[in-house]
Amino acid sequence: MQIGPHRLGNCLAVAPMAGVTDRPFRQLCKRMGAGYAVSEMTTSDPRLWNTRKSLRRVAHQGEVEPIAVQIAGTDPATLAEAARHNVDHGAQIIDINMGCPAKKVCNVLAGSALMRDEALVAKILEAVVGAVSVPVTLKMRTGWDRTSRNAVALARIAESCGVQALTVHGRTRNDFYEGQAEYDTIAEVKSQVRVPVIANGDIDSPQKAKHVLDITGADAVMIGRAAQGRPWIFREIDAFLRDGTHLPGPTVREIASILLEHLHALYELYGDLPGARVARKHVGWYSRSIRGGETLRRRINTIDDASAQLRTVVEFFEQQDSLEARPCQRDRRAA
Repeated sequence: MQIGPHRLGNCLAVAPMAGVTDRPFRQLCKRMGAGYAVSEMTTSDPRLWNTRKSLRRVAHQGEVEPIAVQIAGTDPATLAEAARHNVDHGAQIIDINMGCPAKKVCNVLAGSALMRDEALVAKILEAVVGAVSVPVTLKMRTGWDRTSRNAVALARIAESCGVQALTVHGRTRNDFYEGQAEYDTIAEVKSQVRVPVIANGDIDSPQKAKHVLDITGADAVMIGRAAQGRPWIFREIDAFLRDGTHLPGPTVREIASILLEHLHALYELYGDLPGARVARKHVGWYSRSIRGGETLRRRINTIDDASAQLRTVVEFFEQQDSLEARPCQRDRRAA
């Protein structure tokens, strides 16, 4: 798959998830087989660009290219300026958020709420595409609700405005993450545009990834929640799509190594105290892959010190009955 001048390594993308898809998570997923990753949503409000949170989100040092940054907002001129700002700070692809269902985003008419105003969408896309020389992409849902699905119409508008790739989460905004993804809508979008289309929603296994690619005709799949605590899903899907290989799950020893690598990267980016707090949710997700992981999750949630967290993780894995290679099991959650 190609986005503008960027030829991706495969057809697997990491979804932009607020509070999750930071640089350590993106780098880890790419190392484990993802061909593309989009940053967590960044604000278009220039008053917030120099906050500690915003500065961390535009820090791309050492990141595998292409660097894709997602922006969110409602005003065409402000979004255009945000696009220029992020390109000046290393972004090679600008993604526009029109898929976030969160109330605090939709209440200010951003995210999925934009899908209710097609004229405004056209103005935003024209402004952002005209503001930067890098490719502009769009992530959206199938519509605001089930009575107003307009993803196909918006896809046509996006293509006419110069958007170079589309990601469609197969649910309406009002569905949030409930129910089954609408792959038929994604297939219809794909049939109506010439730009690459990325399918998103409920992709949690190699078999499901192939099924979604087959029935939608999409050029790639995007994985979000299913990669939380399970970044190796990308290498599993990649191997299966390439030649039907079923890779074994990681051993307990490998999970320990991956988790420790992730923790060190979080502490480095955020600092010890905030890094330890960010790490809690990641340890909780990883713990679903490990026998006795609930014990580890409970312990980590009481620790604010990075060094103490590391010691606790190391001690937990040392106490495992066996570090023999064996497939990991976990509840598979939809992307």
